[in-house]
Amino acid sequence: MKRFLFTCLFILLLAAPAHAGKMTDDAGNIFYFDKPYSRIISLYAAHTENLFNLGLDEEIIGVTATEDYPSHALEKPHFSTRDGVEKYLAAKPDLVIVRPMQYRGYPGLWRALQKRGIQVLALQPNTIEQMYTYWRTLGRLTGRELQAERMVGDFKEGLEFALQRLDRIPKSERPKVFFESIHRKFATFSPGSMPIFVMEMAGGINVAYDARPRHDTNIANYGLERMLGKSALIDVYLAQYGPMNQVEPRTIMTGPAASRIKAVRDRNVFLVDEHLVSRPTMRLLKGIDTVHRLLHPNDIN
Repeated sequence: MKRFLFTCLFILLLAAPAHAGKMTDDAGNIFYFDKPYSRIISLYAAHTENLFNLGLDEEIIGVTATEDYPSHALEKPHFSTRDGVEKYLAAKPDLVIVRPMQYRGYPGLWRALQKRGIQVLALQPNTIEQMYTYWRTLGRLTGRELQAERMVGDFKEGLEFALQRLDRIPKSERPKVFFESIHRKFATFSPGSMPIFVMEMAGGINVAYDARPRHDTNIANYGLERMLGKSALIDVYLAQYGPMNQVEPRTIMTGPAASRIKAVRDRNVFLVDEHLVSRPTMRLLKGIDTVHRLLHPNDIN
C-alpha cells in the first residue's frame, strides 16, 4: 500500500508545473523561485543533516565548522556568519539557509548577498508538525519532493512503533520527569517542543507542564524555586548535553538544594545528547529510543 501511494505521488509530482511558486520562510520573507536550487550553503547542522538525507550530497557546497553528522559533511568547505561577502560570492551559491536568529543577527550580510542574486532563507521548526512542513519545504526548494515525503512517512512509521511500545506501559508506571535545557538558568523546554515530545513518546510525564517559551524558542525559563517546588514529584531528572548545555550529572547532583529532588536521591539523573532531542531531523526517533531506555530500563523490547 505504501509503495502504491508513493507511486501515485511520484506521478502527481511529474505532472506538476515547472514553476515552484511562492513561499514564505520563518522570518516572514516572501520569495519566488522557478527551479530547484543546486548550490547550497547550510549554516545550521540540522539543515545540513536533512539536506544529506534528501540525497543532496553534490548540491551542498558549504556548511558550518561545527558539523558532526553525517561524517562526510565535515569534508565540505566551512562558512560562518562572520565571513565576509567575498567568501560567499567566490563559492557561487544560489541558496544560503540559516536559522531565524542568524537572519536577525546579521542583516547586512544577507542584504549584500541578496543584492547579488543569492537567495537567503531562514528556517527552523519548533514542533513535530512544523518539522514535517519544513522537510517538505526543503524538498520543494531542491526538487526532492518525493524524498521529503518518504522522510515524513518513515518518521511516522517510527512513531507508530514508539506508540505501540508506549501502550504497553500503564500511565501509573510512567515516571514524572524534569527535562533541563540550560542548567545555569534551571531552564526546561516548553510544552509541545520537540524535546518534550521525545520525552513523552518515550514514556515520561512532564512535571514542568506550566513552562512557557522564551522569545519564540523551545527554551522555557523555569528557575530553581519553581523546580524545587515540584522536587518531590521528580522521578527522573533529564538534561540535554552539548554546546547549549555543557553539564555533568555530578553538577546537577551537588547543586543548590539538590538533595530535595527525589530523582537525585534515587540517583536517576541522566544526560541526553541534545542532537537527538532538539534537532528537527530523523534522529529524533533515536532520541525517543534512547530516552525510553533511560526511563524504562526493565522494558527490554
